[in-house]
Amino acid sequence: MAEDAFETEALSYIDALYRTALRMTRSEADAEDLVQETYIRALRFREQFTPGTNLKAWLFRILRNTYLSLYRRQRHNPVVGGLDTVEATAQGPAREEWLRNDVELDRLRKIVGEEIEQALMSLSEEARTVILLDIEGLTEVEVAQVIGTPVGTVKSRLARARAALRLRLRDYAR
Repeated sequence: MAEDAFETEALSYIDALYRTALRMTRSEADAEDLVQETYIRALRFREQFTPGTNLKAWLFRILRNTYLSLYRRQRHNPVVGGLDTVEATAQGPAREEWLRNDVELDRLRKIVGEEIEQALMSLSEEARTVILLDIEGLTEVEVAQVIGTPVGTVKSRLARARAALRLRLRDYAR
C-alpha cells in the first residue's frame, strides 16, 4: 500500500477510533491522547501491516492494546490526574432547532445516557470491548482480529454481553 493511500485510509477511521476511545476512557482528553498514541504506533510500525488485509481492524487492535498497556501502567501510578481531568465547559454538538430549548428532553437524555453508560461500564473489560467494537460497526471477524480470539469466542462473548446489558437495562423494555 502506498504511503499516501495508507495514511488516507488510516485517517478515515479517526472518528470511529475516537468514539471507542472515549467510551473506554470516559474522558475527552484521554480519548484524544489514546487516538494520537494509536496513530503514532500505527505509523511507527506500518511495515508490520500486511497490505490487502483489514486496516480498520489493525488500527482498533492497536487502540485496544495501547489502552490496556496505558491502563496497566496507570493502575500502579499513585498520582493520576492533572489539568486534563478538569471537565471542559464547552457545549456538545448543536441540536436541531426544534429540540434546542427542550429542557425535559435534555434531562431524560442525560439520565438514560448515564444509566446506559453505567450498565456498559459494569460489564467485564472483555464484554465491554466486544460491545464497543460491535457498536462501531466492526464485523465479528474484524472484532476477532482486533482482540486476537477465534470468531466463535467473539460470538459467545457478544451474546453474553448483550444478555447482560438487556438484564441491566430491562426497565427500558417495558
